[in-house]
Amino acid sequence: MDLETEDMSALLAAVGRDRSVEAFEKLFRHYGPRVRSYMARQSRDGQAAEELMQETMMMVWNKAALFDPQRGNVSAWIFTIARNLRVSAYRKDRRPDFDPNDPAFVPDDEPAADVQLEDRQEAERLHRAMLSLPQEQLDLLKRAFFNDASHSAIAKELDIPLGTVKSRIRMAFAKLRSALEDHS
Repeated sequence: MDLETEDMSALLAAVGRDRSVEAFEKLFRHYGPRVRSYMARQSRDGQAAEELMQETMMMVWNKAALFDPQRGNVSAWIFTIARNLRVSAYRKDRRPDFDPNDPAFVPDDEPAADVQLEDRQEAERLHRAMLSLPQEQLDLLKRAFFNDASHSAIAKELDIPLGTVKSRIRMAFAKLRSALEDHS
């Protein structure tokens, strides 16, 4: 059954406009085997070729109204759909399978209770040591490390020299180090 190009366009238009099952059957009988053969050459897998042909023809049925005979012929349009589906299937096949045991997806183990206790005690010691600092040094540490402000931004905001900000932060660290070493 060798249909003319005009006949194919008319059949596809009938599918798009009227959802004509009869017109689609003619298109399917004509293009189905050709698309299957194309897919078989591309994938070298008969089952995949059959599935991709079915998917292509379903796409033709669903998108027939989008065909524009001014932009090309029916054959080129259908085989473009087929090629795009084949490329998508190829890409999907090449994606790595999800591995739930991949370290990126496995949450870290909870630290042991004794480690958690030590961490909490260490945090409490640091908190007490910070409270023993003069208010101006504590304020600079909070701005620099909790608010993530640069030393120059802090100096500008408080209208004090940059060197003063840096020296107060250094003194605060020295006092914290000393306080934490005393309690070790």
